[in-house]
Amino acid sequence: MRIAMGSDHAGFLLKEDIKAFLIAEGHEIVDHGTDSEEPVDYPAFIAAAAHAVGNGECERGIVMGGSGQGEQIAANKVHGVRAALCHDLFLAELSRRHNDANVLSMGGRVVAPAYAREIVRVWLAAGFEGGRHVPRLEQIASIERGEL
Repeated sequence: MRIAMGSDHAGFLLKEDIKAFLIAEGHEIVDHGTDSEEPVDYPAFIAAAAHAVGNGECERGIVMGGSGQGEQIAANKVHGVRAALCHDLFLAELSRRHNDANVLSMGGRVVAPAYAREIVRVWLAAGFEGGRHVPRLEQIASIERGEL
């Protein structure tokens, strides 16, 4: 799978850990930065990763910061992106099964790398259930188009 990644300085070490894990698992990574722990503002890095998902360049995206909250908010501003902040396995699975989340957000100051790898594994493996969830996603898309 082709996965876009982005982080700020607070999520950098977790991004690097997850990136190495995903490459070892056979995934292709498109890293939109940042490239160090030097303080930076996250929106541009997150927007780049989210746009790669929204425009179809990448199938999924993973973004990280200190808490992951700002990164989730920024990613969700991009048309076609459904970003979910997941700091446990239950939320990771439900974000995919019920919301068809295509971007995962996590906090490097919240979740340990070993657990983050498990969250990513569950999130990538879970499929969208469809069914009763489809009309809800269509309603969300209508909000995005300014119709609702």
